[in-house]
Amino acid sequence: MSENPLAPPRLRSPADPSALTARIWPASATRTADGALAVGGISADDLVAQFGTPLYVVDEHDVLSRAVRVRNAFTEAFGRIGTHAHVYYAAKAFLTTQVAAWMAEADLRVDVCTGGELAVALAGGVDPGRLGFHGNDKSDAEIARAVQVGVGTIVLDSHEEVQRVADAAAAAGVVQRVRIRINSGVHASTHEYLATAREDQKFGIPLTEAVQAAQAIRARPSLAFVGLHSHIGSQIFDESGFREAARRLMDVHATLVRSGPVPELNLGGGWGIDYTEADSAFAPEDIADALAGIVAEACAERDIPVPEIAVEPGRYIVGPAGLTLYRVGTIKPVQLEVDGGGSATRTYVSVDGGMSDNARPALYGAEYTARLARTSDAAPVLIRVVGKHCESGDVVVHDEYLPGDVHRGDLLAVAATGAYCWSLASNYNHVGRPPVVAVADGRARILVRGESVDDLLARDTGVSPVAVTGATR
Repeated sequence: MSENPLAPPRLRSPADPSALTARIWPASATRTADGALAVGGISADDLVAQFGTPLYVVDEHDVLSRAVRVRNAFTEAFGRIGTHAHVYYAAKAFLTTQVAAWMAEADLRVDVCTGGELAVALAGGVDPGRLGFHGNDKSDAEIARAVQVGVGTIVLDSHEEVQRVADAAAAAGVVQRVRIRINSGVHASTHEYLATAREDQKFGIPLTEAVQAAQAIRARPSLAFVGLHSHIGSQIFDESGFREAARRLMDVHATLVRSGPVPELNLGGGWGIDYTEADSAFAPEDIADALAGIVAEACAERDIPVPEIAVEPGRYIVGPAGLTLYRVGTIKPVQLEVDGGGSATRTYVSVDGGMSDNARPALYGAEYTARLARTSDAAPVLIRVVGKHCESGDVVVHDEYLPGDVHRGDLLAVAATGAYCWSLASNYNHVGRPPVVAVADGRARILVRGESVDDLLARDTGVSPVAVTGATR
């Protein structure tokens, strides 16, 4: 099959533009005998008939199995070096009360970073003692609430939080466990907005100030110093960044051990997933084994006890388990000149959603894989999936090959949208956020209902006057 010169080097014209690559799609995604896309034992057509489009779909069993796989990988790897590992689900990736309950069922802890996420996790039945609370600008109310409900660990992101959390804990008459978030200075290989450990950065305390911060914590009787925390970024495929961050933290950890107990070390998350054929994600067993080896070696070299380890995956657990269904609208072939002379066609395929339900392509240039919900024998053509919003940057899939007979009314599925799509969704152009449904064993149930125009108007005081009693935050 000839390649379209407008296609990026990573994208090859497929022999079968309807094929589903298992590592990219939810575990239960398949083609039925008549070629229809199905997930969780339900066809895309039946899901859309019941819930409409756009529609977020989450494979419940896939989420649970991925959570258990990560838990087992770290439990086994760190058990071999004589310590325990605790897996926190990074709730920012995607959180509902049901997702929180799934994480508890899988024996994972949960990491939250706002008062809202805390409320959802608690409503989902998560034991507050198994929660971690992050955030670079926690309000006094958020800190007080976290202390009041008994959050297991608060991650201190700045020197000033030492005193603020200490005061809140003293007022509540408790001793609050805390970690220090460290800016390790490791430059992870990822998008600038996803790198969270570079020096010019809002997150964390510089590595050189970690001892000072730990001393301040230990001087306050209402605080218990648990250890250090590092997170170098998200959607990372190169393990060298994780290795270097772990080594740097172990140097400071060893210094702190000499002056008092440091029972834990949190190595964060950020492992990439496969969004396209060009990606090559870590297996959780591989990253667990690699980190266990680094920690064991570093502790032996420094003659210190091996600490308990914590990690915080989010995207890995829910990302590949989700997909989004759209209805195709306008089809627009665009003829473009190419380098070296001649021209080529890119076909713009508009859908009934866009950057309001998936902001990642606009924010980070994120790439995705798309398939029609039906099969076709038509030759593949280069397409760009775009949304309905009033922005030229409203792109859902930058480059993909789809059957050339794609037409208005088709259903189109975009893979690996379980993480950071619903979480980042907006009402841009007054478009309601889509519903989220969980599928399993031929059944579907709503996790989050979709928003209607009535929902949008209900918050507009010009339409439905309400009494204003004060600020809401």
